[in-house]
Amino acid sequence: MIDVRPFAELGHADHGWLDAKHHFSFADYHDPRRMHWGALRVWNDDAIAPGTGFGAHPHRDMEIITYVREGAVTHEDSLGNTGRTEAGDVQVMSAGTGIRHSEYNREPGTTRLFQIWIMPDRAGHAPSWGTRAFPRGARGGGFVALASGRAADAGGDALPIHADARVLGATLKKGERAEYHLGAERLGYLVPAAGRVEIEDRTVGTRDGAAISGTDLLVVRALEDAEIVLVDVAA
Repeated sequence: MIDVRPFAELGHADHGWLDAKHHFSFADYHDPRRMHWGALRVWNDDAIAPGTGFGAHPHRDMEIITYVREGAVTHEDSLGNTGRTEAGDVQVMSAGTGIRHSEYNREPGTTRLFQIWIMPDRAGHAPSWGTRAFPRGARGGGFVALASGRAADAGGDALPIHADARVLGATLKKGERAEYHLGAERLGYLVPAAGRVEIEDRTVGTRDGAAISGTDLLVVRALEDAEIVLVDVAA
């Protein structure tokens, strides 16, 4: 089953420096039909103006994955971590027992990113942060795990998270297909960062959301050159 959530119908907040679209209820946007999708709690589509960003603020007991689409974001946190994550790269912050962080766009142009929050498998993990480069070309033709809580992905390229979940990326040329064994008991949420795709005869446009359930083998066909982000979570 595929429930397509058009970009134009997502929640919206324009703060001037931040233009945000919300796939799920967040801050002042509340839709009781879209509180979460399994363990996936937040998917924000953010555009951050140059020289601005999120000042230091706290989080706890949440896995926060940032997928940078354009520009770059500069991170600092209360653990002493600092780093710059640019387009094509991913950062993960496990808030755990508590962490304060800031995220700024110190670039000359707008930074565009997806911020994804996944509920952890339990409360009380030690907080941590990490970033890794995942060149788009390395995802050609199929899904690549970008962040994962699965034991099978440990020690690989995927950034670790404390959740029964995976965040995956794929880059497809027009007409190419990608398959992913989701499992009928799992939930998926897919967003094309660029391009249009087809899933089960449904078209999913650029930055639309597709909530996927009851699907053992997920087959995605690119209707045009496409860059895709998929989250696989427990129901």
